[in-house]
Amino acid sequence: MAHDFSGFDYIIQPGWNNSGPEHWQSHWQQTLAATRVANHDWQTPQLDDWLAALDAAVAAATQPVIVIAHSLGCATVAHYAARYGNKLAGALLVAPADVERASAPAALQPFAPLPELALPFPARVVASDSDPFSLPLRSARMAALWQSPLHWLRDAGHINVASGHKQWQDGLAQLAALVADIRQQARPRAAACA
Repeated sequence: MAHDFSGFDYIIQPGWNNSGPEHWQSHWQQTLAATRVANHDWQTPQLDDWLAALDAAVAAATQPVIVIAHSLGCATVAHYAARYGNKLAGALLVAPADVERASAPAALQPFAPLPELALPFPARVVASDSDPFSLPLRSARMAALWQSPLHWLRDAGHINVASGHKQWQDGLAQLAALVADIRQQARPRAAACA
C-alpha cells in the first residue's frame, strides 16, 4: 500500500555514531527526500551542538517538519522540545536509547537526564522488547513522559542494521500513522480559524 507523505519536510536525526548506508534511516532519507542533521561530531556528541544542528535543519525547511529519530536521536528530540518548544509538526521516535541507565557509555552523559516533559507536538514511539540499550520498562517510561503512543516490536533488538532492520518497509506504516495523526489534529485548528 502506498503512503501519502506529502505536505511535510522530513529530517533524519540519527543517534550516536550516525546511521550507516544500510541503516533504515539512510534508505528512508532517499525515499522521503529527507534532510539528515549535519552534526559535526557523531562520536563524541555534545548536546548543545546536536540541538543547534537540528535547529539549523528545521530552520532550513520550507514545510512543516517531521523528525525521524533513532536511539540517541530520540533524546535529542526530547531536549529540543524542552529548549525550543513547538517548532515541529511531529516526531517518530524509534528505539529511544536510555541515556540514564547505569551502563550508558560516558559519551552519552551530556544527554542525561532527559527532560520530564510532554512533547508539544504529535509523536509516536516505536520500541523493541529486546533492545540492549533500553529495557522495556524504561522505553515505556519515556513514551509516558512524552505522552506519545508506544508501538512494541517483538525481539527487534535496537531496530538497526544489526537486528536486520535495513530498508524497514514495515516502519513506514508507523510514519504514515503519525502523519495521519498530525493531519487529524490540524483539521479542528483549521476549522476554528475559518
